[in-house]
Amino acid sequence: MTPPARGLTLLHTSPVHVPVFDALRDRHHPGVVLRHLVAAELLERARELGPESQAPAVRELLAGSEGPVLVTCSTIGAVGESLARELGVPVLRVDRPLAADAVRSGPRILVLATVESTLAPTAELLEEEAGEAGRPVSVRTRLVDGAWDRFAAGDAAGCHGLVAAAADAVTDADVIVLAQVSMAGAQDLVTTAVPVLSSPASGLAAALENQPSG
Repeated sequence: MTPPARGLTLLHTSPVHVPVFDALRDRHHPGVVLRHLVAAELLERARELGPESQAPAVRELLAGSEGPVLVTCSTIGAVGESLARELGVPVLRVDRPLAADAVRSGPRILVLATVESTLAPTAELLEEEAGEAGRPVSVRTRLVDGAWDRFAAGDAAGCHGLVAAAADAVTDADVIVLAQVSMAGAQDLVTTAVPVLSSPASGLAAALENQPSG
């Protein structure tokens, strides 16, 4: 009897993330079934009302999930993780593995984001991972002006160009964190010698690594 294919539910706040994770699956995790949930309104409301305000909506969306969940929005990732016990399934925020990698890369961490609501959750996650690792860090955050407007208008290339330019201008950090999945494309454009980390590949791999093979 053929065992069932491995499966993972992904909660997104933009439909453009679906092909990003499908491509990573095809390249690195063939045979995995990805179930995509897209709820753009979660990020819109979280930016206005705060991430915790979206806990009831996230709970409702993920209720009945039969396997692990990956939350790909950095703003509401912590909300998703906090519901894991109640939901009865593992829930991972996509940027947790990135944060662990960043802490190992050096004490001076610069976070780049395109929406302000992501800055505090990302900085808190980095501090949490640093505490777990016993590594003192200095976390600074910076908003890339105009990048989110480009992304929201469908100009991903323009968004990535602005993010890459912001990363290339950094001279006083040991590692640069691209806080959102939507920024990952900038990683291929940077020319800086400072390591630049993004979350999709490491987040997907971590969400799958403890599952039985399909």
